[in-house]
Amino acid sequence: MPPARHTSFARLTQKDVSAAAARHEMLQTGRMGGARAIFAFCDLSGLDLSGRNLADADFTGAVLEETNLEGAKLDSASFFGADLRRANLGGASLRRADMRGASMRGANMIGADLFEADLREGTIAEKDKKGNLKLLLHDLGPSELPAAMMNSANLERAKMTGAIAIQADFTDAMMKGVRLTRANLRQARLTGANLENADLSGCNLIGADLAGCILVGAKLDFTSTHGADLSKALMESAEPDLEDVANVENLLAAHSRWAETDGKEGRPADLADRDLRHIPNFSRFTLTALIAPKALLYGANLEGASLQGSNLAGCDLRSARLGGADLRGVNFSGAQLNHADLRDSKLGPLLITGGRLLPARLDNAQARYADLRGSDLRRARLSGCDMSYSNLIDADMRDSEMQGADFSGAKLPGRLAEALAASI
Repeated sequence: MPPARHTSFARLTQKDVSAAAARHEMLQTGRMGGARAIFAFCDLSGLDLSGRNLADADFTGAVLEETNLEGAKLDSASFFGADLRRANLGGASLRRADMRGASMRGANMIGADLFEADLREGTIAEKDKKGNLKLLLHDLGPSELPAAMMNSANLERAKMTGAIAIQADFTDAMMKGVRLTRANLRQARLTGANLENADLSGCNLIGADLAGCILVGAKLDFTSTHGADLSKALMESAEPDLEDVANVENLLAAHSRWAETDGKEGRPADLADRDLRHIPNFSRFTLTALIAPKALLYGANLEGASLQGSNLAGCDLRSARLGGADLRGVNFSGAQLNHADLRDSKLGPLLITGGRLLPARLDNAQARYADLRGSDLRRARLSGCDMSYSNLIDADMRDSEMQGADFSGAKLPGRLAEALAASI
C-alpha cells in the first residue's frame, strides 16, 4: 500500500505556541505552572520561536516549514520525523536532539550546535482503519535535494548513518567523529570542514567539494569519491619519520639557544612549509622570532609557548592549543586559526629596538570559532580577519585595527559589542 502523504495536523497560532513556550520555560526554571511543550503532529509552519528555551520539547512529526527557530535552545528535543523544510535554525542549540527522519531540505542551520545529535534514517507509521501500517511522509515537493545550509555548524559526534544530504553545504562545519556510514552527500560542499576521525565508510561523496577539509583519521572504506575535489585536503600523515622529527627538534633547540643568548650561541631556525604536527611539545623551546610561514601545525600543542615576533604567516593552526602563549608581535597574516584555543594569550604589541612597538598581525586570517577569552589584542591588526563565532569575552581589544573584520555570531567584550551595534 502506498504511503500516506499527510495526516491531520492541528494548526497552531502564534499565540498558542508562545503560550506553550512560556509554560515550558517556566518548567525549565522550576517555576509554578510550568508544563512541557508538546507540539507532536502539530502544524507550526511560519511561526516564530526564535530565542526560546525549548530544550526537551516534543516536535515529533510536526510541520515546521519556514518556522523561525533562530538561536533557540533545543537541546535533547525530539524532531523525529518532523518537517523542517526551509526552517531557520541559525545559531540554534540542538545538542543531542533526536532528528531521525526529519526533512531539512533547504533549512538554514548555519552555526547551529548539533553535538551528538541523531540525524539517522527514521520513519513514522500509523494504523489505518483496516489496521494496516502506513508511513507518514511529508511532501518533498518536486525536488529531492535537501540542500540544507549547515555552514560552520557543530556536528561533532553526530549520528548521520544513512542520512541524505545531497548538495548540502557543510562549509567549515565541525564534524569530528561524525558517523556518516552509507550517507549520501553527493555534490555536497564540505570545504574546510573538520572530519577528523569521522566514519565515512560507504558514504557517497561523488562530485562533493572537499577542498581544504580535514580527513585525519577518517574511515574511507568503500567511500565513493569519483569527481570529488580533494585539493589541499589534510589527510592522515604517514608514520612520522623519527629521523626528521629529531632533526626538527635539533633545529628548535639551536633556535632556543640563539634566542636565549641574544644570538651568541645557536642559530635561528627556518621551518617554512614544514609539517610540524609530530613535534610533541613546543613550550619547552624558546621560539622568539621563529621563521615558519605556511607551516602545518594543525592540532599542535603550543600552550605557553614563547613565540613573540615570530613569522607564522599562512600557517595552518586549526584546532591548535595556544592558551597562555606569548604571541606579542607575531605575524599570523593569512593564517588559519579556526577552532584554535587562544585563551589568555598575549597578542599585544612587542617592544623592539628603538622603543618601537611591533603589533601582532591577524590581517586576513581565519579565526572562526577561535577561543580568545581573556586574550590581549591591544593594537592588533585585525583588518579582514574572519572572527565569526569566535569567543572574545574579556579580551582586551583597545586600539586594535578592525577594518573589514567579520564578527558575525561572535561573543564580544561589552565595549566592542556596543560600538559595533552603534555603527549599524
